[in-house]
Amino acid sequence: MELSNFCSIFCLQFETMEKQRRIFIQKAGLIAAASAFTPQILLSTNRSQKKKLGVALVGLGYYSTDLLAPALQLTNNCELRGIVTGSPEKIPVWKEKYGIADKNVYNYKNFDTIANNPDIDVVYVVLPPSMHAEYTIRAAKAGKHVWCEKPMAPTVADCEAMIKACKDNKVKLAIGYRCQHDPNIQAYMKVGKERPFGKVRMVTSAAGYFDGRTNHWKQNKKLGGGVMGDMGVYALQGARLATGEEPISVMAQASTTRPEIYHEVEETMMFQLEFPSGARASCQTSFGINMNHLQVNYEKGWLKMEPHSSYNGNNGSMSDGTIIKFSIPNQQAKQMDEDALAIMEKTDLIVPGEEGLRDIRVVEAIYKSAAQNCVVKL
Repeated sequence: MELSNFCSIFCLQFETMEKQRRIFIQKAGLIAAASAFTPQILLSTNRSQKKKLGVALVGLGYYSTDLLAPALQLTNNCELRGIVTGSPEKIPVWKEKYGIADKNVYNYKNFDTIANNPDIDVVYVVLPPSMHAEYTIRAAKAGKHVWCEKPMAPTVADCEAMIKACKDNKVKLAIGYRCQHDPNIQAYMKVGKERPFGKVRMVTSAAGYFDGRTNHWKQNKKLGGGVMGDMGVYALQGARLATGEEPISVMAQASTTRPEIYHEVEETMMFQLEFPSGARASCQTSFGINMNHLQVNYEKGWLKMEPHSSYNGNNGSMSDGTIIKFSIPNQQAKQMDEDALAIMEKTDLIVPGEEGLRDIRVVEAIYKSAAQNCVVKL
């Protein structure tokens, strides 16, 4: 064999062996890299692929017990996994009824340790309004997404602190405005945006019920009581959502027919709103009067809703013959499912913290107007 042929064959064999060696080294490197993953990292990867978010309810009063917990049994994107309570006697009942593990039960003192619990993705704050800011901020610092029941908080400063804490800790904040998840309410919101009947001229909005309780947080100023922050936001939102605008001025009057009960906070609030387009709104809310309706008068027609803000059965009609009557099995379940999906898919929430803040800005102005008996500009 000539020397040149021998060299060619030798070089070809060497290149083949060298290529096989490199492939082996690459494979070995991949195996070594894979073995370097810690169990925590692998668990983190699994958590990011959850099909359902784990929810912990903070506060086990009526709304959590009778509405949210049952609704969580109907959801597709989230499930009840934990509770936070200051009432030890409630713990065994909830554990047995919903299969809640010991490690997912917290009180208000050890609440911050929820940061170490991968079972909990979302904390739903269902406490008196005076406690909303504290537990929203603590949950955010624990790295948990937050759903906060309405009213968002007693003050604008509280709302802004809540929004900042969630942004700083890269978690989402949703306010529990169930109605904005209701297709019946979304129907008149759409009319407000598209204006098929022209501009809004006048809105009449009312939300109230007779509350026979005498010793509840709703009658306690320190806990954030008063009708305006509670039922009042439904009357306020009726006007805001129907016009698609934010009010620029307000005039309000507070009153009570039961001063022995409502001596710290108002039982009834009546307020008038002015909007940039020139639209006006007359709104009423009360813990002493049953009322639940919305009427919007446009340049060329009208829209009516009654009931307007109930847990179910909201419906209405328009001057062109359109009937608003969508079926919705459970408002709370739809609200939580949609909020959970937004978290998982990293999309916008229907009712983010900023929406709660918009209401509280107006609520503060309403209280100022009622106290000073004057028009307050916004």
